[in-house]
Amino acid sequence: MGVTKTEHFTEEQNELAILAKAIGHPARIAIIQHLIKVNSCVCGDIVNELPLAQPTVSQHLKELKNAGLIKGSFEGNAICYCLDEEGFNKIRGFFNQVNTYLENKKNQCC
Repeated sequence: MGVTKTEHFTEEQNELAILAKAIGHPARIAIIQHLIKVNSCVCGDIVNELPLAQPTVSQHLKELKNAGLIKGSFEGNAICYCLDEEGFNKIRGFFNQVNTYLENKKNQCC
């Protein structure tokens, strides 16, 4: 990553930044929401749910998978996707820290 000097940050900070970047696109949020809505592994119908071309959807799925937010398994010729709990547990842990801070602070800042 060069310019961002990620080596100056903790492993946790770098992991959270990768996760945040992965969910930083509305198409990826839509994919995650679709996986939540269907509540099962999805094979191929994600393209039908988004107003994007198949190669674009595949690229977004790849980004989510590389970040550890979804996992995929082969079923015949198709790849089936579902949420990866480990990635979301890291996000939840971070936001729990923020939430605890805000609850204790009770708008007593600046």
